[in-house]
Amino acid sequence: MEVEIIFKIAAIGLLTAIVGQVLKQAGKDEISTFATLAGLIIVLIMVLNLIGDLFSTLRTIFNL
Repeated sequence: MEVEIIFKIAAIGLLTAIVGQVLKQAGKDEISTFATLAGLIIVLIMVLNLIGDLFSTLRTIFNL
């Protein structure tokens, strides 16, 4: 597993947290929720792609 993906996920988490806090301080709670949700969806898509690659690799290893 590449270490870069961990840094990307951490960077998205930090960016999402900062944007969420700034928007909450500005009184935009709904937009803050959507921004946090968007960050979560981006990370979930990244993780799902990694899981798909894992299953593909396992299928290749075991000749399934």
